[in-house]
Amino acid sequence: MDINDLRSLFTVLVFVTFIGIVWWAYSARQASSFDEAARLPLDDDELPGAEVRRGVGAGQPEN
Repeated sequence: MDINDLRSLFTVLVFVTFIGIVWWAYSARQASSFDEAARLPLDDDELPGAEVRRGVGAGQPEN
């Protein structure tokens, strides 16, 4: 077995791994979790510290 056989074996191994990852990503079991993750940026949850205090930062001077 020479270096070219090892390179060919490595190429086949990487290709099979790639096909496995693609198969996993497009499987029906993963669809619901990926749909949930896709909606995360669109959620209207407020972030901590993002609340606006009345009068401060709204163009009115602080008392």
